[in-house]
Amino acid sequence: MKHILIILSLFLFSSTVISCSSKSDGGSSTTSTTTDDNTTTTDNTTTTDNTTTTDNTTTTDNTTTSSSDNSSSSVSVLFVGVGASGNIVRSNDNGASWDNATSPTGNDFRGVGFGNNTFVAVGNNGNIVRSTDNGSTWDNVTSPTTSTTNLSKVTFGNNTFLAVGNNGNIVRSTDNGSSWDNATSPTAIHLNGVTFGNNTFVGVDVSGNIVRSTDNGSFFDNATNSNASMLLGVTFGNNIFVGVGYSGNIVRSTDNGSSWDNATSPTDTHLYGVTFGNNTFVAVGLSGNIVRSTDNGSSFDNATNSNTTSLLRVTFGNNTFVAVGLLGNIVRSTDNGSSWDNATSPTSNHLYGVTGVTFSE
Repeated sequence: MKHILIILSLFLFSSTVISCSSKSDGGSSTTSTTTDDNTTTTDNTTTTDNTTTTDNTTTTDNTTTSSSDNSSSSVSVLFVGVGASGNIVRSNDNGASWDNATSPTGNDFRGVGFGNNTFVAVGNNGNIVRSTDNGSTWDNVTSPTTSTTNLSKVTFGNNTFLAVGNNGNIVRSTDNGSSWDNATSPTAIHLNGVTFGNNTFVGVDVSGNIVRSTDNGSFFDNATNSNASMLLGVTFGNNIFVGVGYSGNIVRSTDNGSSWDNATSPTDTHLYGVTFGNNTFVAVGLSGNIVRSTDNGSSFDNATNSNTTSLLRVTFGNNTFVAVGLLGNIVRSTDNGSSWDNATSPTSNHLYGVTGVTFSE
């Protein structure tokens, strides 16, 4: 009961509880990113949640992909997590160990995304920050929202960052997160998740409502969803959108988010985040619950995780899934989400968002 009260307070955007993308550094390189409900992809490949795409590649939900060379000699990944009290953590060893990064604010961060060599984090009081040095240092950005508006998640696609939050608020940036404007939203309900795929932005809210945009996030319409259960996270992979939420609810769309159907779920436990990688959807939730699907999200099975701390978001990079949650908890899987181990965390603050950037040189 205590855990449920904590989680509920997050999604009402209280200040106390709850919420990889790719980069190349000069030269000839190939990068693939997955993030906060994320996925990794390569040229002419589709992926998910909080995602960036370039070079005719489509990705989604905090996942970024860019390609300038099809050959690589080495592969590495940078994971970035964000959370309470402005906490920012990062890992450059496949999520095994983490260090704190310098943060410009004490406001809670709820989500993080990556695109065009830029990390963007969003959070309470409309706070937006960005980093152009692999997440080492961050600067504040002017937000178009009021100080009473909390932003919950951010994603990237078609050279556009897009963030969602309280009261159906949607903001977007077309200059790598330097400046932001409000977008037209069809809902006044809290939006908890957002992703990008197939030139479509998709957001989900606490009433089970799903919104989508096919014009780079300028204008959103409501999509058809037969299930009215609360949705908390959404991602994209293999031309399929998957959303997750309360009571183990899982929905999926095979028509670019226009209509949604229920998927088979093995749990009635709340699921808070979902991502895609290596042809596998992975969702995480209350009490450390983790479920996975290898059939394009049609059905899910339970995965093995000995840690019972609630997990809030999950991402993918360099054949590694990483999930973050309450009390700075970080777990990782290197076998496509089948089994999970604890990673070393530098913080006891709640972590609400995570993204991953895979790059090769």
